[in-house]
Amino acid sequence: MIIGVLNQKGGVGKTTLSINLAAIFSRNGARVLLIDADPQGSALDWAAARNEEPLFSVIGLPRATIHKEINQIAKGYDYVIIDSPPRVTDLARSAIMASDLILIPVQPSPYDIWAADEIIKLINEALIYKQNLKSAFVINRKILNTAIGRDVREALEVYSVPSFKASITQRVIFAESAAQGKAVCEIDEKSLATKEIKAVVKEIMEFLK
Repeated sequence: MIIGVLNQKGGVGKTTLSINLAAIFSRNGARVLLIDADPQGSALDWAAARNEEPLFSVIGLPRATIHKEINQIAKGYDYVIIDSPPRVTDLARSAIMASDLILIPVQPSPYDIWAADEIIKLINEALIYKQNLKSAFVINRKILNTAIGRDVREALEVYSVPSFKASITQRVIFAESAAQGKAVCEIDEKSLATKEIKAVVKEIMEFLK
């Protein structure tokens, strides 16, 4: 299973979501590969900051040939997660064509909702060639007890892509864990952040059935 985490808008938390999803899949017993397709290399930086044994493999592949190489690269892995860059359209197209499922992290702000149009257009282009491609929004960096946090799912209904019920709240533990090269589940297995990531993983599994 190949999951692309994409949004043409920057700063929506693609790397944080990718890393923490990979960690839960790995903790569940799966063999996981995280592909850092962002020229900035944030996931590679995260892996380099880690002192413990790796939970999963991380490689850098910031080039628009992912879809051509993915069958070879993915051999032996149960899940491959592609952390994609913003604004690099050829690379984004390649990541989409390589994926079975596209997760679109979106922050609860009008700007993010409007900007989602760009990635939806790329997905619709890919559907011409890859009719079984699935996609879904994941509300990320939600601020608790705000109207926009509650209303964002309704606002996203203008698109033909469903939104997951599970969402991720903005929490300090995400930054604290990243600085140590760890996932939130390693910092605190019982934290609300870990529960939210697990809920997204559960919904991915249900969505793919």
